[in-house]
Amino acid sequence: MRGGRGATATLTALVLAAGLAGCARDRAAAPEIAAPVGATAEASAAPAGETDAATATATPPARESMGAAPRRSPSPSARPTHRPTRATAPRAAAKPPTETKVPPPPPKPAPTACTPRYEGTQATRAQVKAALGDAAAKTYWPTSAPDIRIPLPLVKATAWQESGWQSNIVACDGGIGLMQVMPATADWMNQRFGQSYDVRDYRDNAYLGANYLAWLTKYIGDMYFEADYRLDAALCTTELNSCLLNAVIAAYNYGHGAVAREGEPLTIPNPQYVRNVRALMTECVCLTY
Repeated sequence: MRGGRGATATLTALVLAAGLAGCARDRAAAPEIAAPVGATAEASAAPAGETDAATATATPPARESMGAAPRRSPSPSARPTHRPTRATAPRAAAKPPTETKVPPPPPKPAPTACTPRYEGTQATRAQVKAALGDAAAKTYWPTSAPDIRIPLPLVKATAWQESGWQSNIVACDGGIGLMQVMPATADWMNQRFGQSYDVRDYRDNAYLGANYLAWLTKYIGDMYFEADYRLDAALCTTELNSCLLNAVIAAYNYGHGAVAREGEPLTIPNPQYVRNVRALMTECVCLTY
């Protein structure tokens, strides 16, 4: 969620991953975000994740731990048990957006030779797991779209794709932490919704990333999917622009403006990134943590 980037957003791919470059950059904000970054009185405070010092591990090499994870065979429970009753295809041309306040423009691409750095103390695996789980459990649009839910596998996979679950990593383009949130995007979200989340705190970082996913769900869902906000893989066909889930993943990495434009068809400008995150949603070793 490198908040605000729009078009150029990937560093280098490791096995399955596009590395630190992604998501956080284009992040926009969440309208009625209730839980983590809720701007309204409906927003509720999120409990902090419990720590588990016994699970702390040494900080892995910056590039070695980013992106893809060792694969595992999907468990039966990870597969959908039923298909949705209706398959909503995207509109041929987008409606005008209902959310007109958008995040700042994306930063310039970072030098290719740049190496990410670490700042502060890295959160333990148990702390990260708790933070991501808490962020995924929130209701971000309690008034106008209370049915929006951000699947936990999506939050976990996005964090793994973006940072390898490294809470204290800072990318060359400025993306910070687990969800690689851009400072300008975090500031925009805090100002818009009257919050004070710290992008360098791993729990707040998880909230900001999940908030942005929720904002993208509402933004793109209203423009192309007639307010059908289901982030359900069963709604996707072989065409990447066939479902809201793929569009939200793409926009997290490339920016909402590169994916959804009024009067134009839905666009997926970063197919490999989308495939990476979709694969991690069922195969990432992080799902077993």
